Amino acid sequence: MARLPVIVGFGGINSAGRTSSHQAYRRIVFDLLPSSIQQDVLLDLATLTNMAKCKNDVWYTDSGEALDAAALIDSIGESLLARTLIRRIHPSLFDADHVVLHKSTVLSSSNTEEKLSFTTKTRSLPLNRPTNWQVTEISDTLSEVVVDGNLETFIKDTKALSVKSAGQLPTGFDPSKLYQSRNHPRGLQMTVYGASDAVKSSGIDWEVIRSKVAPDQMAVYAANSIGQMDDLGFGGMLKSALMGKRTTSKHLPLGYAQMPADFVNAYILGSVGNVGTSMGACATYFFNLEKAIDGIKSGKFRVTMVGGSDAPITPEIIEGFRTMGALAEDTALLALDQINNQAEPDHSRSCRPFAQNCGFTIGESSQWTLLMDDELAIELGAEIFGAIPAVFSHADGYKKSISAPGIGNYLTMSKAMAYLENVIGNEGLTQRTFIQAHGTSTPQNRVTESHVLSKAATSFGAKSIPVVAMKAFLGHSQGTAGGDQLHLSLGVWKDGILPGITTSDAIADDVYQEGLKFQLKHEAYGKGYFEAALLNSKGFGGNNATAVLLSPHQTMKMLKKRYNEEEIKSYKKKNAIVVEAAEAYNQAAIRGESLPIYKFGFNVLGGEDLDITNQAIHLPGYDIAVDLSNIENEYSDLK
Repeated sequence: MARLPVIVGFGGINSAGRTSSHQAYRRIVFDLLPSSIQQDVLLDLATLTNMAKCKNDVWYTDSGEALDAAALIDSIGESLLARTLIRRIHPSLFDADHVVLHKSTVLSSSNTEEKLSFTTKTRSLPLNRPTNWQVTEISDTLSEVVVDGNLETFIKDTKALSVKSAGQLPTGFDPSKLYQSRNHPRGLQMTVYGASDAVKSSGIDWEVIRSKVAPDQMAVYAANSIGQMDDLGFGGMLKSALMGKRTTSKHLPLGYAQMPADFVNAYILGSVGNVGTSMGACATYFFNLEKAIDGIKSGKFRVTMVGGSDAPITPEIIEGFRTMGALAEDTALLALDQINNQAEPDHSRSCRPFAQNCGFTIGESSQWTLLMDDELAIELGAEIFGAIPAVFSHADGYKKSISAPGIGNYLTMSKAMAYLENVIGNEGLTQRTFIQAHGTSTPQNRVTESHVLSKAATSFGAKSIPVVAMKAFLGHSQGTAGGDQLHLSLGVWKDGILPGITTSDAIADDVYQEGLKFQLKHEAYGKGYFEAALLNSKGFGGNNATAVLLSPHQTMKMLKKRYNEEEIKSYKKKNAIVVEAAEAYNQAAIRGESLPIYKFGFNVLGGEDLDITNQAIHLPGYDIAVDLSNIENEYSDLK
């Protein structure tokens, strides 16, 4: 009997805000929500972005003015909304209009005609100049230089990026201020926040979960697709020496793509269980999810954490994608809309999946999913947000261009549909399922993915399966995009609203639509309408994956066939307490009272702390030992 992997907690942070308790989802469908829920969304953003603080139920603006919640929202509500979703890159990341040319920067003196060429933003030797001089960086574009004892101000040579929009985290949110970040790269700061959010969102204390599970029955699978490429990770390692700066001992180790998993094990969960990092460009999240659910289904693991954390909004990465022709540039967006009388486009509409478009919009995100087997979830009274019974992944076969799409996605989507049909029937598949598309907003993707979806849908007799694409609001967070798709899909069963691709006015003529219904507007279907969702990903290099997601009510319908009436009754009694605890965390987070979990140097164990026999290994802090007596030889017939 295969165990069913159920979602018992999820959380993170992306350009729509905090993911847990459906806050990010609700930011996207904000206009269709009741005013009480809208207020919670805005208050959460207010504390998240440091525009307000709450003390004793009184809200204080950043200027110190005391207001009640309603007055605060009236005052800054529109400003809060403008700090979210896809928008112009904020200078808190970097100045998109003045990106410093690092390769032999020329400083032009504001006081003299003299120019100095040097290769650092901090200090170096002048070219052909036998005098001592010092450089003090005072801004991204200015340096103060002491030459022969005289202070000169020099202007650095810069250039403007042609891509100025991104799915940046809410402006004002700074994860490094929430814990002792110790110069962690941005992606790892986001990891600490996002994974903590997922654990706390479950409403079950982690120590309670750990007491029910053997140390080797846990697993953490997480990654990003590019690594930590900002100046505190691989980016700093590659640039520091060229800029005359010191390469630090943290640049290399903290740059690795598996670091999100390592941070969760070392500083959040304290797990000694299985760990792994699967990387597959845009399909990375689903590849890690596949490992987790296969482990739960087989009984090898009882609890898994799946995650990703990508922070790719850097000038270098943007330029890399731009030179491939993959990103939406401002000039192309203006041309699309036939605008010639303004300098910049509406950056909030830069991502237009399946419409007339010109490239994707890069985004950043950290997303984390806590899964259990169904038996443990029922025992603990966990809130069951849905189930993921299968993920299918396939490569493209022989290719010309390594970045071009191929045939693998036809296999993953068709197999996922066949699997789902076996679970909920053909009517459930064709009439009660929606597709969360990869939907990158490139001209090539709109054709190739729509053909995959249409071909698969019509093969199973579908007439109008709804298709949505969350990247329209969030941007493309690379390896973490699957987590965005998964977690924002769960909101459909909380509020009953299917988010439309509202940045697109019409479907492009070259998009295949047979068997599909591209959802261009938010639509209220009702909380119980959909039984399942198919989450799709098409990645560079031939990395394709499709995940099968079952609704919470469909999951419980199935579990009621496995557990008797008394067991379900007991579950519901425990679940009421868990739901209350989860909402208490949500409200604390809205008020800005909850800090991330970060257990640096906490209960560090050495070999001398373990009690080891030939039957078991007992670890301090774990109620259940690692069992050595049941490790079987699968090849006993070969002895």
